[in-house]
Amino acid sequence: MNPVLVVLAAIGGAAVTAAVAALLHARHCRRLAGAMVAMGAELGVPADAYPAAAGHPSLALESVRHGIDLVDQRRVEADGIRGRLSGALDAIPAGVLVVDEAGEVLFRNGAAEEFHGARHGEALVEAAVGDLLAVAVTGRSGEQTLELFGPPRRTVVVAATPLSDGNRLVGAMVLIDDISDRRRLEEVRRDFVTNISHELKTPVGALSLLAETLLAETDDAVGERLAARMVAEAQRVADTIDDLLALSQIESEHMVPVEVVAIDTVVADAVERIEPALERSGISLRVADIDSGVRVLADRRQLVSALFNLVDNAVKYSDPGATVTVHAVAVDGAVEISVADTGIGIPARDVERVFERFYRVDAARSRQTGGTGLGLAIVRHVAANHRGEVRVESRLGEGSTFTLSLPASHDDSHGGDQDQGDRNELEGSDIGRTPPAPTGAQGAPGGSGP
Repeated sequence: MNPVLVVLAAIGGAAVTAAVAALLHARHCRRLAGAMVAMGAELGVPADAYPAAAGHPSLALESVRHGIDLVDQRRVEADGIRGRLSGALDAIPAGVLVVDEAGEVLFRNGAAEEFHGARHGEALVEAAVGDLLAVAVTGRSGEQTLELFGPPRRTVVVAATPLSDGNRLVGAMVLIDDISDRRRLEEVRRDFVTNISHELKTPVGALSLLAETLLAETDDAVGERLAARMVAEAQRVADTIDDLLALSQIESEHMVPVEVVAIDTVVADAVERIEPALERSGISLRVADIDSGVRVLADRRQLVSALFNLVDNAVKYSDPGATVTVHAVAVDGAVEISVADTGIGIPARDVERVFERFYRVDAARSRQTGGTGLGLAIVRHVAANHRGEVRVESRLGEGSTFTLSLPASHDDSHGGDQDQGDRNELEGSDIGRTPPAPTGAQGAPGGSGP
């Protein structure tokens, strides 16, 4: 064959091959561009954001590259939004669980993680979550309230809601809400209204009856006894009002006027206030030796009131001839003031409630001794105001020990600056807050309430 023809044929074949390859490449690029446009549409990228259209195959590759950049940008934005949402959901106290349409878990925040694989009472929550999710992925909402008897006792509400994109179900969400504190607050408010009504109605009713009887009484001796009873009932009303005012003042004060207070002088003041009650009850008080160097940074008035109420509570729940012991000691940067009695003690079921307003372990005994039911509530608030705590240990029939623990004041020779810092922190604190729940001994019953 003519060599020239062979060369031309070879050149022509290469050209044809290149042309075919270019055509296939352009077609492939157009397909990629179309796929990229479709993918971008799912992420919210408009079609006109691309520089090349399907009718311009020469710009197809550039369109693909630009589309990849746009998709990556939207993915990064979506990841950022997802991270912020996850952080926000982790920050809320309620448990949140999200699943897809098949029931597979997509997200579980920290609060919901507590119930995942849990045992004992919390396992009931996980079971309720599974049951409600099975219903929610079919398009129906559900809710269930669970009472977990603990300890501590808890009330948990589990609610499931279907999720959709407007056209079809895409999953479900479960909200796990622990409403224990709200339920407890409602009970305290309800009990407060009931108890204050009872505490005031009883003596007022007695005063009315005594006054009517006294008007019709002609015997001077009987009249004197009736008048004495009226004085006692009037004093009972006055004591209740005084304790309510004291508790209200302690709760509402926004500045604690603190000073360095020696515990031995506080104990002496409280003992002086309780002496009349000791004489009437026939109960003796023993004060253990207290080092004069044991000091706290506190509001002296509040501290004396708290200690008086602890001793008064011990006296009311002790039998004649018994002994109440007061002791104070510095332990690990704190001062612990304990008041121990050998009285009636308290059942374990009442430990968590003895610091509530008007709550009484033995209501009949309180009526006899004249307690208002507010003493231990005052102690709890005083402890909270001074960044301390009050604890109780008790055995039924053997007695109770209440311990008021407060941060110790630093010795002037070593910690003057530290004392000033503690003073500034206490004086600037908001003491109108709800105080923390008191703590009892592990495995032991609590102390008697006033």
